Amino acid sequence: MRPFLLASLLLAACAASPGDASSPERSGPVGAPRDRASLTRWGRDLDREAPLPAYPRPTLVRQRWHSLNGPWQFEVAREGQPPPFGRDLESTILVPFAPEAPLSGVGKHHPRFWYRRTFRVPTGWRRDRILLQFGAVDWEAEVWVNGRRLALHRGGYDPFSVDITAALLPVPDQELIVRVFDPTDRGEQMRGKQVLDPGGIWYSPVSGIWQTVWIEPVPRRGIDALYIEPDLDRGEVGVRVEGIDPLGGDRVEVEVRERGGLITARRGGVGELLVAPIPSPRAWSPEDPFLYDLRVTRTGADGRVLERVESYFALRKVERSVGEDGKARILLNGKPRFLRGVLDQGWWPDGLYTAPSDEALRFDVATAKAMGFDLIRKHVKVEPERWYAWCDRLGVLVWQDIPNGAARSGEGRRQFEEELDAIVAARRFHPSIIGWVLFNEGWGQYDTPRLCEHLAGLDPTRLVTCASGWTDAPVGDVIDVHHYPGPVAPRDPGERIPVLGEFGGISWPVPGHSPVGAWGYQGVRDAQELSFAYEDLQRELVPLKEAGLGAAIYTQLSDVESEANGLVTYDREVIKVAPAEIARMNREQFTPLHVLLPTSKEAPHAWRYRFDSPGEGWSGDYGRSLDLPGPELGWQEGQAGFGSDGTPGAIVRTTWTSPDIWLVTDFQLGALPEGEIVLNLHHDEEATVWVNGREVLSRGGFTTDYVRIRTGLSARDLLVKGTNRVAVHCHQTSGGQYIDLGIEVMGTR
Repeated sequence: MRPFLLASLLLAACAASPGDASSPERSGPVGAPRDRASLTRWGRDLDREAPLPAYPRPTLVRQRWHSLNGPWQFEVAREGQPPPFGRDLESTILVPFAPEAPLSGVGKHHPRFWYRRTFRVPTGWRRDRILLQFGAVDWEAEVWVNGRRLALHRGGYDPFSVDITAALLPVPDQELIVRVFDPTDRGEQMRGKQVLDPGGIWYSPVSGIWQTVWIEPVPRRGIDALYIEPDLDRGEVGVRVEGIDPLGGDRVEVEVRERGGLITARRGGVGELLVAPIPSPRAWSPEDPFLYDLRVTRTGADGRVLERVESYFALRKVERSVGEDGKARILLNGKPRFLRGVLDQGWWPDGLYTAPSDEALRFDVATAKAMGFDLIRKHVKVEPERWYAWCDRLGVLVWQDIPNGAARSGEGRRQFEEELDAIVAARRFHPSIIGWVLFNEGWGQYDTPRLCEHLAGLDPTRLVTCASGWTDAPVGDVIDVHHYPGPVAPRDPGERIPVLGEFGGISWPVPGHSPVGAWGYQGVRDAQELSFAYEDLQRELVPLKEAGLGAAIYTQLSDVESEANGLVTYDREVIKVAPAEIARMNREQFTPLHVLLPTSKEAPHAWRYRFDSPGEGWSGDYGRSLDLPGPELGWQEGQAGFGSDGTPGAIVRTTWTSPDIWLVTDFQLGALPEGEIVLNLHHDEEATVWVNGREVLSRGGFTTDYVRIRTGLSARDLLVKGTNRVAVHCHQTSGGQYIDLGIEVMGTR
């Protein structure tokens, strides 16, 4: 099986106050990264004068706006240093890419630094309020315009707005300065998987501006915010328009539209909840991701239009339901649904936290959809709004993690809770999000029952998981466990929905696209083995699902830094297994397999074995007409698997601790099967297999679980009616050791 190339899919699918780090280095001028091999195809095509030009807030769209993305001045800062008013900084940076990201042109981490640029306000905006908008800045941002300090914001994952109107001068060029402080893992703030010393499951730091910055005019009696409350059961939507209304006579009109045509409208006052019934309501789902368009207009008492904005919504309902059998299930739009999901870290080799284009954001969502996943778990990171908009439009459900921190102190916990509230407020209007995950694996976990209740109160329309994996508390809608590589289900879930929040992690480092030494939870050699291993995991899910498991989330969508356990390479150039093949397995349309010789994974199988060499040609010395060799020839009988306790994934029934083991066994066939011979093998380390005296496999390294390996050999060419003999040699050098083998025939689908 060949890996599926990126171009093929594109054609088909049009996460204590520390001190500063050591002495900072001066950065060079902004430009293309030195290492173009680290760039994605979108990074290579980036317009460096106007990166990420799409309007960044799809849930409240204004027609007039001006992006401030592009080259900014940049300089490392010292604690307590005054702002650099009126002078050029030492170097430049490409916003909105973090200094650590190759696309930024800086390529270094600093805990403190300055941004500076000038901008112009279009002449036609001068009568309006001018808002400076930041999609996200990690972590602390202080803002000055023309020497006036206007804002101090803390929080790396939520947007913030600054009214800069009073600071503007009657000159063309306005000076904007931003100071950033980001302690990364030396602080207590939310940071996801960012660390100063990345490795394993921990990734590079991301500091400063990492989402779009823009300015936009808002009339002094304009629209400040929309609060949208769809109700599928009632077939209606409630909309409240917030804004300054000093005269009290302004009116608001809410229009619900479908494909450009008006279907219903309501009128009322600013701050009033306007409820619009929807004729023939159409529910949103992954199969039918239908969105209603929303147009909101504010007018004065004289009927003059003051401002008009656009948004969208969907009629979608998610809930936990306990059936008559006592089992809790996920209901989507009133119907039980098993969610088959994929973990998505949301990292890029060239932009780190920041995707190099809107098309790149869409690619990840579309790839997951094409693979047959109806759910993405966004792991300890909050994406830009446009990522969720793609999920809304393409029909992919989202399980949204709250990024972890290390909130130990009272101040750290206060900050965590402020950021929690801000994240929910900023993303709650996306219909694709159906659940919040409060904590992951105990990272920064505290006061779980209280915070879980608080989160459910912030958003009662979605499911809440108190903790994904490890440190569970008996609260929330979901009980969630992690297990690698194979799937398991939570025990005794009670009235909570049992979920497998992480499993899989099959690693195939693709030559030329993965770093040397890249790791995963279970290693395979190529696309074919990855496909087989993935299919095995999906087979194992079936009885768990039938017993009541509510969701299962595979790790993971793409490789990240030193992790090679994605279905797509980090550079998004190689899709390791064709999306249609993954989708087939996700639909439980499995490759037919007929077991000839079972492994000892579930039930023991007897083999003859010895720890000293039986001599040259041993695998062919015992013909099928002879009995299996016994003690008189130095062989013992034991039950597989053979190995040492503690070896990952091993089921040891006969102890083997010497460097080598030789094994033989027989199996009987009454008739010859059709199809290709497949080995179901778990080995640590080097294994060679013979069938009827013919070598069918020689394989170094080791596995951490059973792996199916295609041999390319026909069963009719290799096997005979009656007795068939299997011989195995396994050699071990260090660490754990284990050997077990089964033989199967793969038929046609």
